[in-house]
Order: sequence, then structure tokens, then C-alpha cells
Amino acid sequence: MYTRLALAKVWRKDWWYALIPFVLLLLPAFFSFSWWWVVAAVIVTLLFVLLRSAQVMGVTQIEQGNPLFEKLTYEIDQRQVLMKRNEREGMALTWDMIQSAERQQDAYMLWLQPAADAQLPTGWKGWVARNFQTPIFIYLPFRIFNSQNDLKLLESLLRRKNLLAQ
Repeated sequence: MYTRLALAKVWRKDWWYALIPFVLLLLPAFFSFSWWWVVAAVIVTLLFVLLRSAQVMGVTQIEQGNPLFEKLTYEIDQRQVLMKRNEREGMALTWDMIQSAERQQDAYMLWLQPAADAQLPTGWKGWVARNFQTPIFIYLPFRIFNSQNDLKLLESLLRRKNLLAQ
């Protein structure tokens, strides 16, 4: 589910990046037409799409991403979202770490802030990290809430924090 939602978000936002290699390799075909240019443009564009998709899907494989895919208990209050693996292990997300929230048919999605520029590497690696970020989110299905009142409470909290659109 994570990869499907993350890939949809990435390609909705960055679809035009796939046009860059396509146009650059198709440009010579306008001056001296050859099917080789067209084939090369299509192949390189497909490779770009596959590599970008693999980058997004790679988040599921790295150790730092494990907490996103484990069963956790959540405690949500005015200060933070507390994600607990068990009674002793957990992680707190303050509200400023969350960029936005989205209500879907069966869940809330909390989109986390991307890394700050000071946390990114310098040089070309920093440029790649800034321009090809993978969206990270927390998926809160409605079934984890005890009652409709809990859902309304979370929604009002998200609205007060200006994370959920009115």
C-alpha cells in the first residue's frame, strides 16, 4: 500500500521529469530523422521511470524505514503523535514534523516534512536529494480508532494545527 500511494504522489507531482530525457534524445530526430533516436528516447525514458520508481520502492527495504511498516500503537494529543512499538520503545512526532494531512475514504494520511537543507549532503548529491525526494507518510486507517468521537477529535486537532484543508 505504501509503494502504491507514494508512487502515485511522486508521479502526480514529478511526471514532467520523465519528459526531459525523452525530449533531449528526440531532439536530434527533428534534424536528421532516424528511428534509432526515437527508440533511444523511449528506452532512456523508461529507464528513468523505472529508476525513479525503484528509488521510491527502496524506502520499504532500508532499515530506517522499518518503523513505517510495523504494527504500532498511537497516542495523539496537542503536543505530539506518539508511535509506540511496545511499552518501552516508541517515537514521538511533534506537529511541526508533519507537513500536511489528508483525509481519504478510509484513512488519514499524515505527510511528514522533507529533510531540511542543512541535513542534506552538499554538491550534486544534495541537488539529487532535494529534487528527487521520496514522500514519507503515516497511514492511519479509521479502524484503529475506538469510536467516531475519536475520529472527530483527530479531525478537529488536524484543523486547529492547519494541517487539514477546511
